[in-house]
Amino acid sequence: MFSKRMILVAVVIVLVAVNVILLTITGKNSQAPSGLGRGVLVVVSPFQKQFTAFFHSVKGIWNQYFFLVSSAKENQRLKKALGQSLQQLNRCSETELANDRLRHLLGFEEEIPRPMIAAQVVGKDPSDWSKTIIVDKGTADGVRQGAPVVIPEGIVGVVVEASGRYAKVLLLTDPNSAVDALVQHTRARGIVKGGGADYCVFDYVLRKHEISVGDMVVSSGLDGVFPKGLRVGRISEIVRQNAGIFQKVSVTPYVDFDILEEVFVITEPADEGLPGES
Repeated sequence: MFSKRMILVAVVIVLVAVNVILLTITGKNSQAPSGLGRGVLVVVSPFQKQFTAFFHSVKGIWNQYFFLVSSAKENQRLKKALGQSLQQLNRCSETELANDRLRHLLGFEEEIPRPMIAAQVVGKDPSDWSKTIIVDKGTADGVRQGAPVVIPEGIVGVVVEASGRYAKVLLLTDPNSAVDALVQHTRARGIVKGGGADYCVFDYVLRKHEISVGDMVVSSGLDGVFPKGLRVGRISEIVRQNAGIFQKVSVTPYVDFDILEEVFVITEPADEGLPGES
C-alpha cells in the first residue's frame, strides 16, 4: 500500500515532467499547438496553474522562514547589545555616586583637624538584638577599640572589637550604646542611648530645661569618647510627666544606618570643639 505522501510526491513529479515536456514541444514549435498537443495543453493547463500557485506558495513560505530566522538572530544581537549598554550605564552610575560620596567625605575630613581613617562597610548584623556593622579597617591600619566612628551626617557608633584587618562597630541605635550629649540651642544635657530600632532616647534631661521638637542634639565631649559638637540627631518627641525631675525625650539620628557604605574612624581623642559648633 502506498501512503498518501508517496502518491502526492508521484503526482508532483508527473506534473513537473509533463510541464517540462510541454514547454520543450512548445519551444521547438513556434506555431500554435494542434491535435494531440492541443489536447495535452487542455488537460495539463489546470494542473500547471495549480502547480505554479503551489510553487509560489512554497517559495513565499521559504522566504518568510529565512526572514524570521534572520529577524530572530538580529533580535538576539540587539538584546545582547542592549544588555551590555545597560551594564555599562549601571557601572557609570555607580562610579558617579561613589565619587559624590567620596567628595562629601573628603570635605568633612578637611573640617576635622584630627587623624581619621576612611573605611568601607563590609558587613551588617542581621539580628534585631544587636546593631553592629563590620568595616574593612583594623588594628593594622591604626583602628583601636573604643574609637568613635562618624560620617558627615553625624555619629555612627564606636568600635567595640578590632582585629588586624577588620573592626566591629556598635551603632548609635544599639541599646548598649551611650553618648553624652546636649541640645545645641539650649545646652540642656543628657545621655543619648540606643532605642533598639531607628531611634534613640535622650535620658536625664531635666524638666526645667526648655527644649522643642526639632532641636539639634550634639555630643558634649564629656564622655571622653566622642569629640564635642558632633551631630547626634534631632528631638522627635517630648513627654513631660507629672512626676519626676526628668523629661522623656526621643531623638531621631541624622545618620541613615540602612544605607551606610563608607565611614570615618577617628584615631585620636578630641581635645577641642569642632569648627562651627555653637
